[in-house]
Amino acid sequence: MKLSSFKILCVDDEPDILEILKYNLSNEGYNVSTAKDGELAIKKANESIPNLIIMDVMMPNMDGIEACEILRKDQKFNDTIIMFLTARGEDFSHVAAYEAGADDYVTKPVKPKVLLSKVKSLLRRSKKVLDSEINQIEFENIKIDRETYRVYVSGESINLPRKEFELLYLLASKPDKVFKREKIMEKVWGGEVVVGDRTIDVHIRKLREKIGDKFFNTVKGVGYKFVIN
Repeated sequence: MKLSSFKILCVDDEPDILEILKYNLSNEGYNVSTAKDGELAIKKANESIPNLIIMDVMMPNMDGIEACEILRKDQKFNDTIIMFLTARGEDFSHVAAYEAGADDYVTKPVKPKVLLSKVKSLLRRSKKVLDSEINQIEFENIKIDRETYRVYVSGESINLPRKEFELLYLLASKPDKVFKREKIMEKVWGGEVVVGDRTIDVHIRKLREKIGDKFFNTVKGVGYKFVIN
């Protein structure tokens, strides 16, 4: 998919911020539109169904959290990635964003190169190459083969217990997406009993030891995400 095919909606009540975002993203070849508050963001999102929404939290008329919650209730936006870009860096604000359905949260100020790198990483998921039905996931020095339940790191085959493999596959299927603990339990352990947060933490620790610590990011109070740079 060409960059020009990716539609990005930038939402912020500060005109200068919108101008900077649109300038940098357009220069990279993305199709960029803007909105100044949550209400207008919902209207424009319905018109274009963007691949990615970059949204401020604190805005007049309707804030970003409320707008995100409304968008997440509409199936049209199931594949739309929502990233918050905000000056608020408190833990409770991060948690509120992820609980509303955000995929990522970046604190202002952020350098354009860092933002563009984050956008590129998030949009990899829109290419459908890493769709959950694909049998193989491959990037950097890692290859995950769902058919054989084998993982290769720098060409070396690594055997993983079934639950570790399923957890790895779930996280790696959507890089940079934050998976909440309850969603991980549902997807990996299903209806199995006596499975708690500690079980997930232990499996993540083992994956860090076997695959590499840099790939696993803990989002405090929310869950985990798989990171590729």
